[in-house]
Parts: sequence; C-alpha cells; structure tokens
Amino acid sequence: MKLQGVMPALVTPFDAAGKIDFAAFEKLLTNLREAGVSGWVPCGSSGEYNFMSDEERDSVLKFVKDFAKPGEILIAGTNAPSTAGVIANTLRAKEMGYDAVLLATPFYTKPTQAELIKHFQTVLEATDMPIVLYSYPDKDGIELGWEVLDALADDPRIIGIKESSGSLQRAIGIATRYKDRIQLVSGSDDIALDFMFWGADAWICGPANCMAKAVCDLDRTYRSGDLDKARAQMATLYTAMNILESGKFVQKLKYGCEIQGMPVGECRAPLGPLTDEEKADFRAAMEPILNW
Repeated sequence: MKLQGVMPALVTPFDAAGKIDFAAFEKLLTNLREAGVSGWVPCGSSGEYNFMSDEERDSVLKFVKDFAKPGEILIAGTNAPSTAGVIANTLRAKEMGYDAVLLATPFYTKPTQAELIKHFQTVLEATDMPIVLYSYPDKDGIELGWEVLDALADDPRIIGIKESSGSLQRAIGIATRYKDRIQLVSGSDDIALDFMFWGADAWICGPANCMAKAVCDLDRTYRSGDLDKARAQMATLYTAMNILESGKFVQKLKYGCEIQGMPVGECRAPLGPLTDEEKADFRAAMEPILNW
C-alpha cells in the first residue's frame, strides 16, 4: 500500500455538553476534502482517543468511513494500553473497512524493546492488518528503537512509520536503513519539508485540521519540483507550526479550527482551554495562513 499526500490526523469535535459533534465533524471533513487531502486518520492522539469510550471511538471511525470516498486512504488509530485491547480495536476497524491502522507503543506501561517486538507481532498474527507504526517518544515515554524496527521491517504488513520524534537524524536513519521496506511518514510538522527531502511521500498531519489548504499546497509545490517556493511556503508556516509543537498541541489545533470558521469545541478534561495570551500568540502566527 503506497502512502501519499497529506492525511489529516483528525481532531474530534465536541459540543458544549462534551458529546461528539458530528455536524461540526462533517463541516470539518468537507473543508479538508476541498483543500485536497488524500485520506483520513481518525482516533489518533490529535483525536483524543484516550479520552473516549470504545463506543465513541467506533462511532468516530464509522462516521469517517461513511464520509470517505473511494481512493481516499483510511487509517484508524487503534491504540490501547494492552495488546488484547489493540487487537480488539484493530479487528473492529478492519471489519468497518479501514485500509490500515496507526499504532504507537502501548501507553503507560513502557514495555521493553523485546516486549514491543512481541506486541506488534502478536497484533499482526491476530489481525492480519497493515500497520503504520507511530513513533512519538515525548508522549509515549519510550522509543521504537532500531531493534524493534529491524525485527519488523521485513513483514510487508508493516507499511510505514509516522515519525513524530522531531529528530531529523532519526528520520534520515529510517529513510536510509529501511528504504523500500518501511515508508517514512512525516509526523514532525515543523520539519515536514525536510522529511520530504528524505523521501517521505506522506504526511499524517495534525495541523491540517486548521491549515489544510496551506499544507496541501506545500505538498503539491514540493511534488512539482519548485523547491524555492516550497521553502518559502514552509517559512510562512513555520511560526505557527513551532507554536503548535511548543505545547497544548490539540487545544491549539481546535482553536485554529475556530479561527478558520469551523468551531470544533474544547478538548476533554484533563486538558484545559488556552489562556488569552496563548490564543493571541497562535492567532498572530495564523494570520499569514488565513488567506492562503
């Protein structure tokens, strides 16, 4: 399976009562499609999956699946704190018709590298589902080390890795060490253009929720070969990207959607709202993007 283009790591809209707001969700997805995204990635970390029940997660996956058109890649976030939970989530996504799943390390437990190898191999054996690994050590507290990737690289069902470590050195290592085996997928948004230079054809992109036109345009510009223009576009995006990476990522994504005229509500507790100062800083950084 070839991964290509900008695939938004979708936020989950909530209404004032804290329930999933599917009307707002449809408006968001429609806007993203018009911008030119190539697929959908619901129930990842941007989607607050860890704050939702299994029933809520399933309702989000079904909603996005029903909205998707043929040819749009569907990747479901199915992570859980246990191997059994990941298997159960993955089998439900498979039954719904998803093309692949996005899997980080099981949270809270910090498995060893040997335990991670066994975890992913067990999920593969039980589900026979294509997997995009998700490397996010700052959030997960553990790295998908070379030992794990070496053990999984020759399984054709390990189709890619979303690299969100923020380390260009590690991205280059993945691109060169696993060329033609594991696809490098950009997940470090403020250095996404650098990932493209090193062969990342796909970008699972949280900021696409609130700046879809700009990030899709950057992707198209790079593919056209106009590198000077791509660098200029990345320079315009960089301040907002950098502010996103500085903390309160999902709250800022949701505020960015509000700025763009697509309110998606607040994050669920324990995540709290942005301060007035944080809103002002992010709004200022978004100004060059609003009329892209």
